[in-house]
Amino acid sequence: MDRLGYTAMTAASRTMLSLQVHANNLANVNTPGFRADLERAQAVAVRGYGYDSRHLVQVENNGVNMAPGELMPTGRELDFAIKGPGLFAVEYGAGEAYTRHGSMDIDAEGRLTIGGRPVLGEGGPIVLPEHERLHISADGLISIRVPGDQQMVEVDRIRLVNPPAAELVKNADGLLVTRSGAPAETSDEVVLVSGFLESSNVSAIEALTATLSLSRLFEAQVKMMKAAAGLADAGNRIIRGS
Repeated sequence: MDRLGYTAMTAASRTMLSLQVHANNLANVNTPGFRADLERAQAVAVRGYGYDSRHLVQVENNGVNMAPGELMPTGRELDFAIKGPGLFAVEYGAGEAYTRHGSMDIDAEGRLTIGGRPVLGEGGPIVLPEHERLHISADGLISIRVPGDQQMVEVDRIRLVNPPAAELVKNADGLLVTRSGAPAETSDEVVLVSGFLESSNVSAIEALTATLSLSRLFEAQVKMMKAAAGLADAGNRIIRGS
């Protein structure tokens, strides 16, 4: 009975964590550039005398599904989607983080930003001088036309990266970072598409189905724990002779 209760308890704990992952995916089904979280866990033996047959589920850093989403036309000049693999680099604390959400803005200080975070260029955060026209090419090259001049001048290039998916995890703010914490290498193969945003790669039907299935599984595991408690109580009464 003790083993039955322990097995049901650890299974229920893991199911709750799985529910959190799928519920978060479902909540972000309409968030542009959102990458679905994946579940990863491993069985770990419980240490201590008498627990040789006990194992618990240890959750590892969840992986990230880097499959591309659909491109949604917006017609906005500062909206960019990445065609194929790749990520935008943005400033994050003293380092950098990465995102597929390419809705850019220019703040009061002339900084190019995504979600309020400065977009990184070849030499750090991109700060644009006063200009009449702005053009960002498919390879991230930024050109401007200053007042009184008819020629476009190159000022910086957006830092685009393409690290392997296995090296990426999400941080507390939902941005992607490398597992080692080291900056990813700049890639010349990432292609931008202007006037589009990328949709979330979460399948609403799959996420909803998984959530319902896990909810039923959790209910079954709770019933199993109650059954184990009932069997243990019955055994105790037999031993006491009552």
